[in-house]
Amino acid sequence: MVEFNIERWQAWAPGLECPASWSRWAAAPWPLEPADAQPAVDFLPAMQRRRLSRLARMAFAVAAPLADGRPPMPLVYVSRHGETPRNYALLAELAREEPLSPTQFSLSVHNAFIGLWSILRGDPSEMTALAGEGDGLEHAVLEAAMLLAEGAPAVLLVVAEDQPPAIYGPWIDDVPCPYAVALLLTPGQDWRLALEPPSADAEPSARPHALELVRALALEHPQIRHSWKSRQWNWQRTH
Repeated sequence: MVEFNIERWQAWAPGLECPASWSRWAAAPWPLEPADAQPAVDFLPAMQRRRLSRLARMAFAVAAPLADGRPPMPLVYVSRHGETPRNYALLAELAREEPLSPTQFSLSVHNAFIGLWSILRGDPSEMTALAGEGDGLEHAVLEAAMLLAEGAPAVLLVVAEDQPPAIYGPWIDDVPCPYAVALLLTPGQDWRLALEPPSADAEPSARPHALELVRALALEHPQIRHSWKSRQWNWQRTH
């Protein structure tokens, strides 16, 4: 079990870009579907913006508002599928026997976002990139909680997924739309996350759990459970 405060949160999905829109969706969720939209990141230099994938743009869009005005802090980034669209484009170029772009290749790795974040923010703090399954968010929270326990005054947590190329459809079915969520975690006891034995009536979440958490935060629900395979996670608001 770990305890922490969620001081602030930020989320982005097509058509859901501000707390008011997320509150409307949380009250009466409508299906989230694939879209070509991507967030504006005008706060970044134009040359850097052109290099960013949609995944990186989403991550910057949700993380920057939580970090602005604060001193450098550790960051934990988690994504199950990472830069799949960019990797597929590189594989297609290889199949056509075309030369690969060194820039595209360097930005296709799983930890590309935290490297870009560190450089563009001038932040030398400890940063971690995780690849998790359906409960990657919870594992990222555990990582962030350990950083808080070691004395970090705050930790920025970012989870992001981009919709994969259509060819991956038979294997990837857990990304209904591109989305990103950021949490600003600080020491405290407002929230408690515990791993429990799975209950007999546990059912998988209808949506990615990061979005279920956003819904719970927007509606100020005191508890949310997430089941994944043999694990059941219990989020409990204590204050």
